[in-house]
Amino acid sequence: MFVDSHCHLNYPEFEPQMEQIRLDMQTASVERALLISTQLETFESVHALAMKYDNFWCTVGVHPDEDTVIDPSAEDLLSRIRPKVVGIGETGLDYYRLNGRSVEDMHWQRERFRRHIRVAQETRLPLVIHTRNASQDTLRILEEEGEGSSAKSAGGVFHCFTETLEVAQKAVDLGYFISFSGIVTFKSAKDIKAVAQWVPLERMLIETDSPYLAPTPHRGKTNNPSYVPFVAAEIANLKGISIEEVAKATTQNFDRLFKLAH
Repeated sequence: MFVDSHCHLNYPEFEPQMEQIRLDMQTASVERALLISTQLETFESVHALAMKYDNFWCTVGVHPDEDTVIDPSAEDLLSRIRPKVVGIGETGLDYYRLNGRSVEDMHWQRERFRRHIRVAQETRLPLVIHTRNASQDTLRILEEEGEGSSAKSAGGVFHCFTETLEVAQKAVDLGYFISFSGIVTFKSAKDIKAVAQWVPLERMLIETDSPYLAPTPHRGKTNNPSYVPFVAAEIANLKGISIEEVAKATTQNFDRLFKLAH
């Protein structure tokens, strides 16, 4: 049985398809999914789905690339810790779209990231980390906030991993999990495949990041959680193990990270 550790199912296009998506998940042996918050404005729709379906959970957080939405205070995040909220994020840093700004100008992202880290540490909920073109600052801030080196460390996962092997090694050293998306199935993703070969199975998660990044052989289509077994199959191929081993390990890792008794 598989778990999709990162997806976005509150988007309007999914609403009329939800029952079919759930049937497709069942057919594909995808038993659970974690729905990820990216804005305070849409958190209620994410949480409502988690509350409606017994095999969905969710997070609370504001994506680093969201610069025209409510910038959350610690109180904003803390007030949304409710039943079935099992993580903080997605949060992190994204320097890919600077839009004429410098990295120095992105101080607001770094402050937002620190706020999320501190809330995670206070609530003992794991962080869901997004990092793009910003891995060194991401790791530096995690270390400065005590992640990996103190009793207050929240831990978490680097989702949809696309960074270097060195970054993966440092993240694992901090006690973080590494999650792979459909990108690992792309023929061109040789560096990501090499990282997947290295990451210990006990530190690995799998995800779709749907509706984005549908895996081969569905590349270019709208992604959904029923496609996560294709990610598992590629991991199994790269590691020379069975897909059942990948499914079992990543499901156990999901339960351990998000403190779910299953």
